[in-house]
Amino acid sequence: MKIQEHISLKELTTMKIGGTARYFCSASTREEVEEAVLFTHGKKVPVIVLGGGSNILIASGEINALVLKIEIKGIEWATHGTDMEQVVVGAGESWDGLVARTVEKGFWGIENLSGIPGTTGAAPIQNIGAYGTEVKDTILWVEVFDIAAGKLRQLTNAECRFSYRDSIFKKPEGKALIVTRVAFALKRGGTPNLEYKDLKNHFAGKETPPLTDIRNAVLEIRGRKFPDLSVVGTAGSFFKNPIIPKEKFDTLKQKFPDLPGFPMGNDVKIPLAWILDNVCNLKGATDGNVGMFKNQPIVLVNFGGATFEEVMLLAKKVADCVREKTGIDVECEVQQIK
Repeated sequence: MKIQEHISLKELTTMKIGGTARYFCSASTREEVEEAVLFTHGKKVPVIVLGGGSNILIASGEINALVLKIEIKGIEWATHGTDMEQVVVGAGESWDGLVARTVEKGFWGIENLSGIPGTTGAAPIQNIGAYGTEVKDTILWVEVFDIAAGKLRQLTNAECRFSYRDSIFKKPEGKALIVTRVAFALKRGGTPNLEYKDLKNHFAGKETPPLTDIRNAVLEIRGRKFPDLSVVGTAGSFFKNPIIPKEKFDTLKQKFPDLPGFPMGNDVKIPLAWILDNVCNLKGATDGNVGMFKNQPIVLVNFGGATFEEVMLLAKKVADCVREKTGIDVECEVQQIK
């Protein structure tokens, strides 16, 4: 394992923004993760973990830390009960590559999460979700290197404390946990989850679609809504969809009769893109080198040469508009590294 110094991070992120790392290294084994952590103890600097760089925004200047890029590979398949398959995956494996493999093998459970960029290790951290599916519903356990304890350990699904786009790994008590492997339980046969409007419309009037058709449909829908990473920089959905009390939703519904909402117990999840488009009129809005994507306003894009400060200024303007028009406080989904 080679430790490098003063390494530019911009090209290691899909946003194409960011300064340098005081120290940088890649770890392709769990032993190298431990070695990297020991290095930080000697230098008295923190560890910042980097996967595919698709859900982060890195500040300008130099980050006084060891940026550790996780490249642990490997996919292991094993029978799990009578109708399930256990899949143990290295944290550095491509997420969409994993989804493609499971679909090829005929295993159900994560097909609706096709096309999401990044690594498998990032999936539980963010509790990634799309088109009516969340990754938490298929995770058996997550293996981590515990910096405080100095050893590997496994967290059960319950111990990961999953919620909407959240987990223990995003909380203070989880910051010392580096994901090394993730185990999933997938079904050998299943029923398509087509409740999401775009998927339902895509398959309207058709018989139960096979896994490959579902994956292809998701990729097609995402292709329309998200920009080409080879053309512009983006971190995907920049904001979380807000979850508000039903009473507040009912009040907003009187003001905005077409406002969509999805019940979640006593709360309602609102698609923020609808508010940004129909209430704030921000779809396709630009501000210097940054803007809101023309096909999906919840996606903030870097047209080229943008800085961390430009992105955060636009994000603040968006949040201010939503708060002023609806009284809702929006939360960034993208992780900021300063």
